[in-house]
Amino acid sequence: MTQHDTVTDVLQLARDKRIAVLAGGQSGEREVSLRSGAGVLEVLQAEDLDALMLDPQPNLAGQLLDAGVDVAFDALHGGAGEDGTVQGVLEMLGMPYTGCGVLASALTMDKLLTQTVLQAHGLQVPDYEPLCPHTTTEQMQQAIQRLGIPVVAKPACEGSSLGVVICRSEQQALEAAQATVLEYGRGLLEKYIDGTEITVGVLGWCERTRSLPVLEIVPRREFYDYEAKYTRGMTELICPARIPQAAAEQAMQSALHAHRAVGAHGISRCDMHLDSRGQVWVHESNSMPGLTETSDVPHEAFATGMTYRDLVLEILGSAFFR
Repeated sequence: MTQHDTVTDVLQLARDKRIAVLAGGQSGEREVSLRSGAGVLEVLQAEDLDALMLDPQPNLAGQLLDAGVDVAFDALHGGAGEDGTVQGVLEMLGMPYTGCGVLASALTMDKLLTQTVLQAHGLQVPDYEPLCPHTTTEQMQQAIQRLGIPVVAKPACEGSSLGVVICRSEQQALEAAQATVLEYGRGLLEKYIDGTEITVGVLGWCERTRSLPVLEIVPRREFYDYEAKYTRGMTELICPARIPQAAAEQAMQSALHAHRAVGAHGISRCDMHLDSRGQVWVHESNSMPGLTETSDVPHEAFATGMTYRDLVLEILGSAFFR
């Protein structure tokens, strides 16, 4: 099936449906979600589809029913929109929706559980130590000494690099670990991987599921943090990545493997590093990647010849072919 055939089929299925683009929400990624949602809505309305934007509130089920919605396009990032909560509401309503289901969403929102699953499926993940309110200062210090400096401190259940700190001293690492627990409850200390930062998106469903080309990320800041991700000009995105073909193939295969391991559907993105020895290290699998003009997956899709319209409509198709 060609991309044109996919788009045609999706448009036929969506033509008589009212589609709600879910965007906004209450997480720290609200503004990014609104930008993703605006882009999606523009495409759907340009196709003369009956589409509207809906900012989920605690009475989401009532919002959807009152608006007469038939299908939900999930453009929410972080929080309830990405941790399985909103997906659970949609399942209860029997409403088709795009992207990952309840389990995959909940799993991939938790970096600690994701690391455990990816490791169990044979993927190479950086060494790490979990953090929780019961982790003592002594245990944190032992973890830092074992993992070495630099080390990365990050919350377990945030996206867009919120709360991530690259620590260059043991004292900074200890303070970051304590701050992570204090602000987020759960987190992890992860071994720092020096090398090329890469990411690979996965699109499609059933036999159409496939990896996109490898994207190389070159931030103008210390690392690919929230500002570098969503501020135009702050990061150079290079696709295909300037890495050996063998490494690119391994990264694409790892992304597809991770997608299947966590039970993702329709779309996901796998974030990785390629070290100086040519080893690919998998950091996480993201169930709802950004769809803004500066986001990774659109850049990868464009490298294959897809347009933003093609990308949005293929993601929409995941609601009809679950």
